[in-house]
Amino acid sequence: MRRLLSALAVTGCLLTSLPATTLAQSLPGLTLFSGVKSENQLPFRLDFGGQTASTDRYILRLPAKKMKLAVAQFAITYPKYYKGSFDTKKVEVKVKGKSVPLSEVKWDQEGRVIEIFPQEPVPAGSNVEVVLSNVQNPTFGGIFYFNCQVLSPGDVPLLRYLGSWIISIS
Repeated sequence: MRRLLSALAVTGCLLTSLPATTLAQSLPGLTLFSGVKSENQLPFRLDFGGQTASTDRYILRLPAKKMKLAVAQFAITYPKYYKGSFDTKKVEVKVKGKSVPLSEVKWDQEGRVIEIFPQEPVPAGSNVEVVLSNVQNPTFGGIFYFNCQVLSPGDVPLLRYLGSWIISIS
């Protein structure tokens, strides 16, 4: 009996000492009743756990299969009830793990959109990560739908929907 209690105590100590970073959000799991079809749900990672009223880094991924055409502009929209803030100087686009030079990043707070303009169009068929660093998460948690739209070079100047990131802040 004594050995069993000792083993349970040691196991409890080990489990409670796991670092908080292991609780960070990453690729969305099974999402039921989201209103977004599964083929339109995009993978993401929140590096610092998605805690309310804290600083975070959002890594928003676009799989190569979604990148059917080259991209000259990314537009990320978010809901009206998302009260966080973004640092436009800390936005990065990575293609195949390498950072792409950006000509401009605009954050329209009224329109609730972040517009990202790479210097050169991002090639079709590439795995892309949009990294938003130094994000101030909202004070109140919730589930937020971040939508990705893109503009292709030489295309009709209408943004095309690629998918949505369903981000939970708690």
